[in-house]
Amino acid sequence: MAFKIAGIGEILWDMLPGGKQLGGAPSNFAYHMQQAGFETFVVSAVGKDRDGEEIMDVLDQLQLNDSFVQRIPYYPTGTVTVKLNPSGIPGYTIHENVAWDHIAWTDGLDALAKEVDAVCFGSLAQRENVSRETICRFLESTNPQCLRVFDINLRQSFYTKEIIVRSLELANVLKINEEELPIVAGLLGYSGNEESQLNQLLKGYDLRLIAHTMGSGGSLLLTHEEISSCQVPEIKVTDTVGAGDAFTAVMLAGMLQNQTLKTTHKIATEVAAFVCTQNGATPTLPREFIDKILM
Repeated sequence: MAFKIAGIGEILWDMLPGGKQLGGAPSNFAYHMQQAGFETFVVSAVGKDRDGEEIMDVLDQLQLNDSFVQRIPYYPTGTVTVKLNPSGIPGYTIHENVAWDHIAWTDGLDALAKEVDAVCFGSLAQRENVSRETICRFLESTNPQCLRVFDINLRQSFYTKEIIVRSLELANVLKINEEELPIVAGLLGYSGNEESQLNQLLKGYDLRLIAHTMGSGGSLLLTHEEISSCQVPEIKVTDTVGAGDAFTAVMLAGMLQNQTLKTTHKIATEVAAFVCTQNGATPTLPREFIDKILM
């Protein structure tokens, strides 16, 4: 069976110290799913400007389906200024009122939503009403078996309790990192340690799986039946931009193919570590990783 995958939300230029790179978690996720051989769709918007044209050119070079990337004349293409700290961890300045804040609902999106087997979305692209309603409508239009992955990606002040709660209600898979968990737990009134908070999220929103990533401290995958823990291999970090999106993509590939939790977790960790050794969010994955993903 050929699986159809969508990444919906922001698409932008990451203005890195060494130059600009295609960015935005949903498009990064879609790129890695596409590398693994899945049919992927990027759902977003760019401006009718040079930055937008260049994004469309890069999507074409990456062989990503851009038929659901809208061209909007009244807003600029999104950009993010990215500065890396000495450990290679990115800090973001995300510019506002850009094209991906205005993704319109269309009949084409309604049809796509009914066909996809998995969709990845976050909180950032929901900061403005137009895109928020389009994203939520897309999720509501998917079939019940669709994997709806909320890769929460809290950025600056571009989130509210209402956005997080509605997203959790629409999702059945959550990815959350060590910095985001205490923020979300505080907003939801959860107490206890990390494990307790994760279990409250898992059960409270009837999620199929939670991925809790902890940077160099490794990660946990939790379901109602089991827990998997995985450490990060020793690597020389170039930058961590996009590593989490690669992790999400490989995790979803494993779930779609009914791989064991531990196998999925191990491969996702290895691929994310590889991305950390490369420049930018969309490096080409070596064949050995593709073969593992499609086991």
